Amino acid sequence: MKRVVVGLSGGVDSSVAAYLLMEQGYEVIGLFMKNWHDDSVTISDECPWLEDSNDALLVAEKLGIPFQTVDLSEQYKERIVDYMFNEYEKGRTPNPDVLCNREIKFDVFMKIALSLGADYVATGHYCRKDTITQNGKEVHRLLAGVDANKDQSYFLCQLSQEQLSKALFPIGELTKPQVREIAAKMELVTAEKKDSQGLCFIGKVRLPEFLQQQLQPKEGTIYEVNAQSDAYKTEKPVFASVKEQLAFEAKNIAYTPDMGKVVGRHQGAHYYTIGQRKGLNVGGTKEPLFIIATDVASNAIYTGQGHSHPGLFRKALFIQESEIHWVREDLALKDGETMDVMVRIRYRQPLQKATLHKFDNGMYISFEQPQSAITEGQFAAWHVNDELIGSGVIS
Repeated sequence: MKRVVVGLSGGVDSSVAAYLLMEQGYEVIGLFMKNWHDDSVTISDECPWLEDSNDALLVAEKLGIPFQTVDLSEQYKERIVDYMFNEYEKGRTPNPDVLCNREIKFDVFMKIALSLGADYVATGHYCRKDTITQNGKEVHRLLAGVDANKDQSYFLCQLSQEQLSKALFPIGELTKPQVREIAAKMELVTAEKKDSQGLCFIGKVRLPEFLQQQLQPKEGTIYEVNAQSDAYKTEKPVFASVKEQLAFEAKNIAYTPDMGKVVGRHQGAHYYTIGQRKGLNVGGTKEPLFIIATDVASNAIYTGQGHSHPGLFRKALFIQESEIHWVREDLALKDGETMDVMVRIRYRQPLQKATLHKFDNGMYISFEQPQSAITEGQFAAWHVNDELIGSGVIS
């Protein structure tokens, strides 16, 4: 009998995942991860992890499976929180959920599970895995969840073949309503529980305040750049190579104060991200202001009016060599090769038609349609049909 450790988060998805594995004849153990100690930055008075671990315990009792809590807050702080601060300080916008899966759930947590004699680790993600044989070797494929509305394959875009080989995603074939229905039928305490938002396992954290604890506020200027600005009228140069053209299309415009007019003050460019419109506190414009660029070095924020402002759009992006990750190592491109794929640059974005161009120093992704708010530090994930085959950090 194969043994599976389920990461019980206290939510409905992982509860049903545990139940389905029992139905399939696995020996199931429930583990709750505690990743956070500092309650001073969580929004509500209720302590989310206490409530969640209690719900996880009740589910385990109901299902009659062994349960324990593991404290991973030290590793979480080291691998996720410190990384986030580091990225924000550089003016990049990290994605903690993607990292949490790569570094915590399918690494630290997985090692604990394997030490308990588990054959697999299971989570309540809406995605699927299948295994094919190629040249006599097992290859694991990461597939989108059947519920298109809830597909979470994006959050697993950094997993390796080794991690996938030991992963199970029991609810990937189901839709959210079906999952809730099973939970209700089994009378699981989590059946009606709202979906969790916010950083994985931290609960609802006020990000600016969370960041302000480490990053000192410093006042700076907010500029507004007109959509008719000369910055957007540059002549397209004649390119000597495809690589040169891609570099041009992926390059950020280097804004300077003289390109815009002063419209307000802010508390620190490192708190803001491209495409953001909330939290600027600048009124009186015909259309809402969106951030088109932040300059951490000069502590300036550049904005433009409306979500179709030209400053928001780019046709290509670049991923450095060291930050390219292939889930399907057998499909990895070599220098000079290209591949037509579907790409998303943030969770929940509909897939976009694009081409990968691999060079010695990294990879360009060029899009059929210009993309809004391509954000440094976020992950771009590329798909062929419903399979996620690779990802990388936007640079």
